[in-house]
Parts: sequence; C-alpha cells; structure tokens
Amino acid sequence: MAINDDKGTPWGGKQPSPPDIDQIIKQGLDRFKSGLPGGGASGPLSIVAIVLLIVSIWSAYYTVPSDSVAVVQRFGMYLKEVPPGLHFKLPLSIDQATIVPVKRQLKQEFGFSTPGARDQYQTPRSRDGGRETQMVTGDLNAALVEWVVQYRISDPSKFLFAVREPAETLRYVSESVMREVVGDRTVDEVITIGRQEIETEALLKMQELSTKYEMGISIDQVQLKNINPPKPVQESFNEVNQAQQEKEKLINEARRDYNKVIPLAEGEKDQRIREADGYRLKRINEAEGDVARFNALFTEYSKAPEVTRRRMYIETMQEVMPQIESKILVDDEMGGLLPLLNIGAMKGGKE
Repeated sequence: MAINDDKGTPWGGKQPSPPDIDQIIKQGLDRFKSGLPGGGASGPLSIVAIVLLIVSIWSAYYTVPSDSVAVVQRFGMYLKEVPPGLHFKLPLSIDQATIVPVKRQLKQEFGFSTPGARDQYQTPRSRDGGRETQMVTGDLNAALVEWVVQYRISDPSKFLFAVREPAETLRYVSESVMREVVGDRTVDEVITIGRQEIETEALLKMQELSTKYEMGISIDQVQLKNINPPKPVQESFNEVNQAQQEKEKLINEARRDYNKVIPLAEGEKDQRIREADGYRLKRINEAEGDVARFNALFTEYSKAPEVTRRRMYIETMQEVMPQIESKILVDDEMGGLLPLLNIGAMKGGKE
C-alpha cells in the first residue's frame, strides 16, 4: 500500500483510504523472510522457522484455573506465583508454569479406594492396601482401621520444592501417626467410644509433622471409616459384641424395673413414716391434755373435795347415761316393796 501524498491528508481535503489487512500481513511475512538466511528463499528452513515462531507464540500464553495458582520457574529457578487468569511467559521452556490447586480440597484414602480417582496418591497401592490397615491396639489386640485424610495445599512453593513427593510423604506420615494413636488405646475404645478422640489427636499430630517437614500442606479433617477385627477372629469378636450388647440390654431392663419399683416403695415408706409421726404426735398431745386436765381437777379437788367429787360424779353420769337404753332407778331407803322407775319405757312412751 502506497503512502498518501499531500492531497490525501486531511489538509488536502481528501479522505485517506482504509489500510488493507491482507497487504499488511503480506508485508510482514516478506520482512520475516528477508531476515532469514538465503535472503528469504523458500524451502524447508523457512517452513521450520515459521512453525517455530507459531509454536513459540502458542506456548507463551497459559491459563490458570480459578481454584489454582501457577508457580513460574525460569531456567528451573523459582520466579513467582501468579493468580488465576490468562498470563504470558517466555516460550521455548525458558519459563515453566506449574498449576497448583490451592483452593481444592484433596483427600487420601487408607484401606479402600474410590473409583475414578485421578491422584495416584489418593488411593492405596495394591500391595500396600491391606498392610496399612493392620494395626495393633494398646491391649495387644489386632484391628483393621480404614480412614480418610482431607487436606489442602497451603504453600505452593514448599509443596513443589521443599519435599520430594509431598503427597506420598503425607501418606507415610498419616499411617505412622494413626498407628501411634491407635496403639495407645484398647480395641474397645478404637471401635466404640474413642473414635472422636482418635480423629482429633491424629489431626493435630499430622498437622504438626506437616509443618515440621515444611510440606506446604494444611490438614482439614481426619475421619475414621470402618474398624473391624481381623477376618480369622471376626466371628468370635462379633459373638463377644453380641454378648456385651445382651449384657447391656439386661442391665438397662434391671435399671428400668429398679427405677419403677424403688420410688414406689420409697413413697409408701415416707407415707407410713408420716402416718406414724402423726399418730405419735396425737397420742403425745392426748396424754399431755389428760395430764393437764387431771392436774387441774386435782387442784380443784384439793380446794373443795366434796364439791369436786360430786361434780365429777355428775359429769360422769352425763356421759354414761345417754348410752344406756334401759334405765332402772332403785331407792335404797325403802324396804319391802321394790320401788321401780322404768325411765326407758317412760321415754319411749313420750316418743
């Protein structure tokens, strides 16, 4: 494309024509060929140079996923970490970018494997799968322990350069810690009541060793899965467990009956004690009342014996006479004819 003269400038009053893209590309290729050996002669060497240029441009760009960062090395030396997105690096293996998933939760399984796992260190190797679950407890019993370790990459540079094969090292660390923790407890604690305590202690010790070895790993969770006795003794172990469960069942039933009968007996006991206390207080009060009344009568009797004696006689007769249905009065002074006064008949006649 020719350069516009003065008539083609805005001052000349004529609009410039738009650039031709094909012509620009052709000029660029001609300039690239002119710089090649042989003055741009066509041939295998020029084709190789073009291919090399395209590959260099293609390898200079790379994309980092949203859950990862890229660790860039220049001639094998650590250079920097780059965040997620599209980035540029020097081509021809001058710069190398390694993608590290720092926001993704990774896991390692011991004693079992999940189908479709991509990480070679996530599942146990076939020759070690059964061995790593065989453990000896503190009471010298054997148990097959399966567990899962969930972790994240906290420091990409340490994860890549501080330790050779950090994921494999983590498997060895996890197995060592789990054997230590399980070996401090009885088999009953491992299978039943001690699972939560084992998980917590194993998590702390794994994190401590990961920090000590500068593995760049943060342990999120340690979870026990299946815990079983070895297969040769599994039937006997199940029978023992059934016997223990039956024992617990009978104990619970006995406690239920105890809680049902004992409170009822305690209530009856308290009721009878209160009744006895009430009767005791009643008799004491009656006796004290009788004593006080006798003392009062005795005092009055001392003052006027005849009057008191007559009054006591009259009061006694007032209490006794109404209870007698048939009453006969006899006069001791009369002799011969028996005087008779039938008070009961007279009282009935009036009615």
